Amino acid sequence: MAVSMPAQPATAEDPWPIALLGNKIRDYIDRLGTVWVEGEITQWGQSGGNVYGKLKDLNADATISFTIWSSVRAKLPENLKQGDRVVALIKANFWVKGGSLTMQVMQMRHVGLGDLLERLERLRASLTAEGLFAPERKKRLPFLPNVIGLVTGKDSDAEKDVLRNAQLRWPAVQFRVRHAAVQGDRTVGEVVAAIEALDADPEVDVIIVARGGGDFQNLLGFSDERVVRAAAAARTPIVSAIGHEADRPLLDDVADLRASTPTDAAKRVVPDVGEELAGVAEARSRLTGRLVHQINTEISRLEQIRTRPALADGAWIVTSRSEEVTRYVARGAEMIDRRIERAESGLAELTARLRTLSPQQTLRRGYAIVQTPDGSALRETTQAPTGTDLRITLAEGVLHATATETER
Repeated sequence: MAVSMPAQPATAEDPWPIALLGNKIRDYIDRLGTVWVEGEITQWGQSGGNVYGKLKDLNADATISFTIWSSVRAKLPENLKQGDRVVALIKANFWVKGGSLTMQVMQMRHVGLGDLLERLERLRASLTAEGLFAPERKKRLPFLPNVIGLVTGKDSDAEKDVLRNAQLRWPAVQFRVRHAAVQGDRTVGEVVAAIEALDADPEVDVIIVARGGGDFQNLLGFSDERVVRAAAAARTPIVSAIGHEADRPLLDDVADLRASTPTDAAKRVVPDVGEELAGVAEARSRLTGRLVHQINTEISRLEQIRTRPALADGAWIVTSRSEEVTRYVARGAEMIDRRIERAESGLAELTARLRTLSPQQTLRRGYAIVQTPDGSALRETTQAPTGTDLRITLAEGVLHATATETER
């Protein structure tokens, strides 16, 4: 039924009919035409010769449903299945009567291995230029990790290999296991979440990401840029044990250590207790031998020194020192006598000089000291008027007199 197209936009007073809206949506979608898309088949079911499935984006959380009519299915490859990575030519159709949108597949084929490798190499070159694979970024693994983080598939052979070999080498080792999908569309998100969770655990010393090899396309999740960047951002050392020698995934390049297999990862992360004990015993033996050799050498040197003439008879040391002491005592006594003699001579000289300058010596030559009653020495007659009491000091004794008259 044809529906007229009003010129004015729809309003509450003048709404569009449902059929008009449906026709507008159909016409808009028809203008899109056919487009090539790439994704992963996450659902594939057949009914009456037709195929109904879902196609998921490789990097984002986006999914579309598609339909392959039997006439088109007969022209497509027979081996298409769930989990395949494909490119498809699709045309979007809007069914006005039912109000549903369908994606009709016109062509579909597998993504070529050459295309995947080319994309992978472009990503590798980009991350290399960014410096994510640089050797100086790689962290040293601990000698003996207390707790090991393990990212692997649940109940997988890789998990059993790592746990068994690690515990055989060091029974006390502990694990924090985070299970994740190791192939398919859930791989990237679950592996990234597991790495981040273990990296945030302060008790985890090293993280092993393990998978027991597999087809190249099944390992593409471990070359996803999000997984590579999560491993590069981890502060905990990362060990990649994907186990694929050819076409190595990018996780091998960014990891701090690449192990060829999960078993190899366990052996390289956990030291062997038997080997370590043997190494300790050998080191102890070598150290003991070195010490014994050093002690014997010193004993021999001491014996050689003791046989020398200087140490054969120890009395010569006492005798020589006694003679030295006797010489020093005699020389000291002689020097003291000389010092005393010089001191006595100097004292006599000073005594003679003192006596020469002494007032007493002057008095002995007949002079006297005349003093007034206040004790002042009399120097002129004006100091002693007539009747003044005088004190006259002689060399021997003192006289008392009275001034009677004066003369100049």
